[in-house]
This record gives sequence, structure tokens and C-alpha cells, in this order.
Amino acid sequence: MAMHSDCPPSGPARELISLADDEGNSVTVNVLGRNPGWPAGLNAEIVVRTPFVSGRIDLALSASKLEGWADALDRLDAGVDVAWMEMSRGPSVFIQLNGERGCPEVVVEDESGSMVTVRVPLVPPDNWIADHRQRLRQVMDHWVPMLSG
Repeated sequence: MAMHSDCPPSGPARELISLADDEGNSVTVNVLGRNPGWPAGLNAEIVVRTPFVSGRIDLALSASKLEGWADALDRLDAGVDVAWMEMSRGPSVFIQLNGERGCPEVVVEDESGSMVTVRVPLVPPDNWIADHRQRLRQVMDHWVPMLSG
């Protein structure tokens, strides 16, 4: 039986989303660990890096938000734009497959906090949806058994 610690693992079970291109634009979602005040939640962060602006915002993840990301990946695979976590408190992530600049765009919106929206155009690698399904499986296998409620 594997021992679970509250320290985030290094590697795959930590990085839920990693979208980057060779222009230096990236959006990542990292799981930081269990949320001490919410047994059903995980602490996470969204990190945006571009040559122009960079920033991060805290994010709370639950099993249902992770399931919502699975649904979003299915829709993206079918060629449909998605909004993830749009109806919850905290930041939202939108992925537009054909953005304003003729390439995919990731939009991170912090409507309930700073009211700032960041739009990051980037061209992910061809296999990015399969890669992100695998990332999601690893995150869920590692973290969801530790959650309660």
C-alpha cells in the first residue's frame, strides 16, 4: 500500500494543465496539496507566463471540478470551445480552439477577484488532448482518494 503525504508530488500528479508554445506563452494549473480547511478540496494555482505579462492566482479544486475538466477535454476533442469552472467562485478558464488571432487561445478570467482577464494565444502540440487526459488521470488517481465529502 502506497503511503500518501500532504506534500505535493513532483512530476505528473502535480501538473493538471500544461499548455505552452515555443513563443514563450504558457498556462499551467498545478496542484499544490490538500486544502487544510476543506477536506473535499485541493489547493492549486493557475500560472500564466508570456514575454509580456506573467501572473498566478490561487484556485480550489474539487473532484467535481476535475470531472468538469474531463468533460471539457471531451468537448475540445470534438472541436468545441470550452469554459471550465465558469459558474463557480474563483477563476475561470476558457479554451477557444480558433481564437481572435487565428490560433487557439486560453483565457483566464478572475471575475470574482481582481476582475482581470488574460488572453494567451498559443499553439499546443498535436497530441495535447491525449496528454491532458493522462495528466487528469494521474491527478485524480493520486489526489481524489485523499478527499472526503
